[in-house]
Amino acid sequence: MRGSRPAIMEPNVPKAPVTWRVFGLELQLGEPEALVRERACRELGIDPARVRGFRLVRKALDARKKNGERRLRFVLCADIVVDAGFRSARLARAERSGTVRRAPPAADLDPRVVHPSWRAHPGAHVAVVGSGPAGLFAAIVLARGGVRVTIVDRGSVLERRGSELVAFHRTRTPNPESNLLYGEGGAGTYSDGKIYTRVDDPLEVPILEEIVACGAKPDILYDSRAHIGTDRLHFILPKLRARMAELGVRFAWNTRVDGIVHDHGRVRALQTSAGDIAVDAVVFAPGHSARDTWAALAEQGVAFEAKPFQLGVRIEHPQELVTRGQFGDGPEVASLGAASYGLVSRAAGGVPATHSFCMCPGGRIVASVSEHGYLCTNGMSNSTHSSRYANAALVTTFTPAEFGNGPFDGVAFQRALEQRFFDAGGGDYHAPAQRASDFFAGRASRGEMRTSFGFGVVPARVDELVPELLRDALRRALTQFERSITGFAGDDGILVGLESRSSGPVRMPRDFKTRRARGFVNFMPVGEGAGFAGGIMSAALDGAHSALALLEHGLID
Repeated sequence: MRGSRPAIMEPNVPKAPVTWRVFGLELQLGEPEALVRERACRELGIDPARVRGFRLVRKALDARKKNGERRLRFVLCADIVVDAGFRSARLARAERSGTVRRAPPAADLDPRVVHPSWRAHPGAHVAVVGSGPAGLFAAIVLARGGVRVTIVDRGSVLERRGSELVAFHRTRTPNPESNLLYGEGGAGTYSDGKIYTRVDDPLEVPILEEIVACGAKPDILYDSRAHIGTDRLHFILPKLRARMAELGVRFAWNTRVDGIVHDHGRVRALQTSAGDIAVDAVVFAPGHSARDTWAALAEQGVAFEAKPFQLGVRIEHPQELVTRGQFGDGPEVASLGAASYGLVSRAAGGVPATHSFCMCPGGRIVASVSEHGYLCTNGMSNSTHSSRYANAALVTTFTPAEFGNGPFDGVAFQRALEQRFFDAGGGDYHAPAQRASDFFAGRASRGEMRTSFGFGVVPARVDELVPELLRDALRRALTQFERSITGFAGDDGILVGLESRSSGPVRMPRDFKTRRARGFVNFMPVGEGAGFAGGIMSAALDGAHSALALLEHGLID
């Protein structure tokens, strides 16, 4: 036809495959994981031969009792990748019921993947303060974005850090610069290596994949109680350091940050124990115990504010008691290994909530201190859970209403309690301890108390050493937790104090979108030390997201 245009043929571009997430899959004890794929395909109504990809997303042991009986089983979630055009009646029904839905889009730690039009900044230099999970993953993102990165840490590289900790146990005199809190990997290096979190963040998988690439077991990618173990962390961290060095990351160990040089909200240099370090931007991830660094920066105009934090004590039991209480006495229990728990006592009658934190099956209690004259405990366990003890923190939340609204009133509150427990233990890092039954009854414990705490324990009235609010919360919690695990609040439970560093008592206000510190254009507080995380994975996520924000918003231009 005159004036008509020739038909334009659309290129035959194949559509990207679709990933469906399948929930509520089950495995009985002893069944092979290979059956999960088969059952997920059945849920979607697809021939396994047509599946383009498959991975486990989550695997959790269900040990709950129903009608007084316990039926141990695994509950799983899996992703199945199929052709874009695939549909089936089963898939339609599963979508309507909610047992299947589209998986969230994949994420990446490489800014060049996140932003294909990314412009590298090869001349820019960013200092990352702290080599804990927040600092490490911020550095990885920045280095992959083409930025020169220097990690600055007051503590030692891991190989040297270990020998310094041996010296602490031999002399009972902590090194204030390199200890269980400061040094390569941060406080998490000598904690439990647990990397699960209650948030659902797309960057969690690439972070876990990075850790697996450095030697962690692949099952951390989907285990709901993913745990690396302190022993494995000591192999993983050097490999991670080597991978980062290949990206151009440099490391300044045994270098304490004493302040910043800045004008009109722009940081020009870090003031350190080794001299000034010129910077174009700073990612500040010093960890939850950087008390002297916080104070120095506050004097220079960096904003801090008080925030709620968690306070409590460690409780330790024979691992056998916990395993029996969680799994029962069936013949299949041996295959499950050491049991863990997550217990919660809700607030009621003016008594605040209490929950278990950093539960260490087959673990031990350690002295997590950086200053002489103060006592704080933490828990750790190796990948084999080989100790005959199980321990966890029992914590409740204290707010500025309890300790004051000043930026560092929470720090002063922590220090006063840590000094009280140090003195009550005899001033040589013995820890005050009390049987759970005696704590509840308000009486002194008699006889020997065996625990995993390396410095030893001494009988003490822990119920009188802790604040009244915490005492009441713990007593109420012990009553409730006894219903879940028989013997939890009995003579076999030993309370060892104090646990005061589960979270930090300060927050550094920052912009929600750019993550810049209030009043600054190139200073980004991240992780636990800034008040924006509460564990290994949440800190790593905060560091990675903050690094992406730093690059996205051009703070280093």
